[in-house]
Amino acid sequence: MSVRRPSPTRTVQVQAPVIDHATDPVHGPALADAPEPLARDWLPAEGEERMLMTLATVGRDGFPSTRTVMLSDFDGGRFHFHTDTRSRKVADLRADPRVALTLLWPAFTRQLVVQGTALPVTPDEAADAYARRSAYLRQLAWVNDTTMARRPLRAREERWTQFAVEHPEPEPPDTWVGYAVRPHRYVFWVSHPAAPSRRLEFVRAPGGWRRSVLPG
Repeated sequence: MSVRRPSPTRTVQVQAPVIDHATDPVHGPALADAPEPLARDWLPAEGEERMLMTLATVGRDGFPSTRTVMLSDFDGGRFHFHTDTRSRKVADLRADPRVALTLLWPAFTRQLVVQGTALPVTPDEAADAYARRSAYLRQLAWVNDTTMARRPLRAREERWTQFAVEHPEPEPPDTWVGYAVRPHRYVFWVSHPAAPSRRLEFVRAPGGWRRSVLPG
């Protein structure tokens, strides 16, 4: 595993991409022939602000469950996110690792949907991601629990300030965990203001990817 220099991870409003539909790998005549390079081209590069995405799990009651999480990293083949071991999504993943991810760009210009399997990352990978979090998010990993959530606002503010003074450089808590989603299906969608939009689907098959063009 390559070692990256830690840098604070932030989330901001990602800018809407400027799309040349005549050459776009979803709309144009030269379609993308593999999903990973296209996903890498769309997603923020290393060191840039991270995107938010919707993570869907299979709930223990059989119903789908969704929430918004940060895309920590796309390593060229897996989508990484991090969370608390006490969370509902971790309980869901322990019972059934099948997930879906949805990433939507501003102004509804692009959307990427991924289906795959989420497996825990190594402790080193999880620690590396924690080091790249902003100071706020590193502290949040420590104090964002059910006990804190039940306290009144003033008490939560006081505890937040106290923790920051006592732990200016916190290490990852024992409850910090990372997952990496290995996709078996990608669906790329690109809007078009003057024509019907469409989707480009890749499904993992023996020996490579099967590509299909779908209506938008």
